[in-house]
Amino acid sequence: MHTAYLIVTAITILANAGIVAADVAKAKFVLDNSAEVNLPSSWIPWLAALKAAGALGLLLGLVGYRPLGVAAATGLVLFYVGAVAAHVRARVFYNIAFPGAFLALAVASLVLAAA
Repeated sequence: MHTAYLIVTAITILANAGIVAADVAKAKFVLDNSAEVNLPSSWIPWLAALKAAGALGLLLGLVGYRPLGVAAATGLVLFYVGAVAAHVRARVFYNIAFPGAFLALAVASLVLAAA
């Protein structure tokens, strides 16, 4: 179980770090997706900060403070539930797999961290 926790959480950290970088760079796909789900572009830096905090919390959980990792994973689960809900509310289904995949990684990290 420990190996699975390490691998899944590392993947979750890297995935979130990657999307934070895209958010900070204001990548075209980020801006386009945000507009499609009716999210003001002024929110993107704040949402990037939340994802970055989640990734950092997961990292700190990996290196020894597991309760922080559990809290970070919980925060990311809630964040991505909101992202999926935003896609559903806006009826943007063609790319819902992306927030769904991030949600799945966050859930897996939470389950493994809490075990």
